[in-house]
Parts: sequence; C-alpha cells; structure tokens
Amino acid sequence: MSTATESTAVASEGLRGVVAAQSAIGDVNGEEGILIYQGYNIHDLAEHSSFEEVVFLLWNGRLPKTDELEELKQRLRRNYEVPAAVIDLMKQFPKTADPMDVLRTAVSALDFYDENGHGTDRDHAVKAAVRITGQIGTIAAAWDRIRNGKEVIAPDTNLSIAENFLYMLRGERADADEEHMFDVCLILHADHELNASTFTTRVVSGTLAGMYGAVTAGIAALAGPLHGGANTNVMKMLIGIGDLDKVDGWVDQALAEKKKIMGIGHAVYKTEDPRATWLRKYSKHMAEKKGESKWFDMSQRIEQLMHEKKGMYPNVDFYSASTYYLMGIALDMYTPIFAVSRISGWTGHILEQYSHNKLIRPRAEYIGARDLVYVPISER
Repeated sequence: MSTATESTAVASEGLRGVVAAQSAIGDVNGEEGILIYQGYNIHDLAEHSSFEEVVFLLWNGRLPKTDELEELKQRLRRNYEVPAAVIDLMKQFPKTADPMDVLRTAVSALDFYDENGHGTDRDHAVKAAVRITGQIGTIAAAWDRIRNGKEVIAPDTNLSIAENFLYMLRGERADADEEHMFDVCLILHADHELNASTFTTRVVSGTLAGMYGAVTAGIAALAGPLHGGANTNVMKMLIGIGDLDKVDGWVDQALAEKKKIMGIGHAVYKTEDPRATWLRKYSKHMAEKKGESKWFDMSQRIEQLMHEKKGMYPNVDFYSASTYYLMGIALDMYTPIFAVSRISGWTGHILEQYSHNKLIRPRAEYIGARDLVYVPISER
C-alpha cells in the first residue's frame, strides 16, 4: 500500500495566502490596516458617503453623480416590499428558528418571484441585485417581529436602507443620530475582499448559477460562528463576564486555558482593523448617550489587555457588539444585519464574476491511501 501523493501542488490550510481571483472591488492591506472599496479608503467613505452610494460604487467601480445616486435610491426603495407569499411562508416557521436560517430560506424563496433571477448578463443580473438588496433588510426585520408575535411593519419607501431597517425593526423611526451611525455601520461591513462568504458567492456564481442561489450560499457561509456570528459571541462574552472588575481575571484565565477571545485578532489584519476605529467611537458614543458605560469600559479593558499580553488588536466585530446592543437590537440579529450590508459586496462580486467568468475548480492535495486491492464482502 502506497500513501505517496502524485500532486506537485502544496496545500495551504484555509487557503491562507492563496490568490484565487482578480478583483477591483475591494482590497485589504493587513500589514498597514488599510481597507479600500474600488480605490476609496474606508475612512473617507465612512466620513462622507452613504450606504446607497457605496452600493453604486461596488457595482459600478466609480462614485455616482447626483442623478445616478437618486435613480439607484428610487430603484432600491421600489423593491423594499417582499412578496406576500414569502412573508406568509415565514409565518409558518418555528418561532425559535435562527434568524440567519430564516434569512437563508426566505432569500432562496425570493427567486421564485423574480423573472431576472437566473440571468447572468449584466442587465438581468443588476436588476436581480437591486431587488435582493432592497428586500433583504425587509426580511430580516420582518422575522424579528414575526417571532415576537408582532405585526410586520410595511417598509417606508421614503427612507434609506438604514433608516427603513430600524423603522421596520422597531415600529418607529430612530433618531437621526442612530440612523447615521447605523448607515455608517452598513458601509463598514459592505465588502472585505475574498472573505469566506464572498468567496462562496463567487464559487457558486462561477457555475453560472443565478443571483439568488449565489447569495443564499453566501448567507449560509456567513451564518457560521467563525465568520458572521462573531459579534454576537462578543456580546455574549461581555454579558458572561458581567462587570469591569472581573475582566482582568477572566482574560488571564481564558488565556491560560487557550480560549479564543471573541472579536480580537484577524486572519488578515496585523494591526488595527480600520473598521474597528469607527465602531470603537460609536460604542463610546452610545454608552454616553444611554448612560450605560459598562459594556464600552469592559471592551476597552479587554482590548488593552490583549494588546499588552498578545500584541493583538480588535476586529470589526468587537465594538459593533456593544454598539448594536445599546441600540436595543437582539443579539441574534447582529449577523442578519451583517448580511443586510454585505449583500452589496456579494452582489458586486457576483456581477464581477459573471463579467469574466471562469469556473472555479481548485485541486486538493490527496493524502489518502493508494493501490488498495478490493476484497469481496464475503471475505472481509
């Protein structure tokens, strides 16, 4: 029996460092802590842009003119409403269903109601992208109300994606301060190069599957606790610690037991995640606004200890947890919010994949047995 491999390729666990595609959509410089979308630094976009403008940028490779942005906004808003049959379907789900599982299933069902859903040419694919980007927030907010026995709030087409999501979730308008912060949060989560879910959407769309199938696969990937679920686990960690005076002992014990500190460290960034810079500021702002500083103080102390002891920095999930918590958003809604934002990057990558498609088909380094001789079942 031989166990030698005939392949000359060298495997990379988790595809670390492997360049799997060329893309103009986003770039991460992990050494310097720089994130860009289509050439624009994330700090400039967070400071000056809107989520809808970022959607246009990711899809078109440039910032829109005034009339182009207004046209996109109107197209997105006309697509906020989800087919009644999909809402009725959601009402049949167990009220204990995980919001990401609901989102995955409902988005898949949207395919039945979009005649452009399987078109892979630019015109049909953009129409599907507009539709799914407008509807995904409606689905997420509707489920939170359905599972809590509340009436689904009809979307308001006068509102931006960020404003409308908070309105549908709460049943009343958020103040301008929270609406702006939430809009920036959507910008910060919009794209992050070939992360697990984005790569998944490119693999699926690379088969020339339709937009909804590719996005559904992306949602399934995002649902994993090592990807989109991290900020929920950050908040669970903070709640579990309980108080600021318990942080030091908890961190020491966690490190001694080699436990992962959620929200700290990143597979790419070797310095501070630039998105965390903004979310730290928002976490502090919400703490001051609500008069509840405990969560921010605990987070800041964990950040300090982890930098001192391990040279590690917070990632995007670390401070988004307490920011959303103080906005009154349920813990298990954090990842659906991630999807409401990341749909812009997913669809941008799908459009890019369609534009110069080649089936994604890597090789695996075979490490199993060879030259085994088949033994009849009666002789085993």
